[in-house]
Amino acid sequence: MNESELLELLDDARVATLATIRADGRVDLVPITFAFDDEVLVTAIDHKKKSTTELKRLDNIRQFPEVTLLVDHYDDQDWKKLWWVRIRGRAKVHESGKGYERALDLLSGRYSQYEEKRPKGPAIVIERTEITGWKA
Repeated sequence: MNESELLELLDDARVATLATIRADGRVDLVPITFAFDDEVLVTAIDHKKKSTTELKRLDNIRQFPEVTLLVDHYDDQDWKKLWWVRIRGRAKVHESGKGYERALDLLSGRYSQYEEKRPKGPAIVIERTEITGWKA
């Protein structure tokens, strides 16, 4: 599959799994909402209940900016509908400025919840370095 076909699969996906690397070398996984354009994939720390907006994934990215995202679709009734897309990239945490506002605009355009109440926490902007995937 080519890059545009892989990105097309992401259009209907609502959640991805973000993998970051901890200081001790272990990998942390967390489900995220996301939005994307031709250049970047973004997510943000939103208003859903958390103990803090300074989450471990932000520390991980500041120390080790290489991240991986996995988006997949599973259908127990029809395995011909199965697919996955893996995106590797370099992430950066934005707390203000142009990159931050762009991330929030992309997310607000994709999720009505963010259009109603924009995230106030940091945004993660990921520049894609590799995109691979599979479709049945």
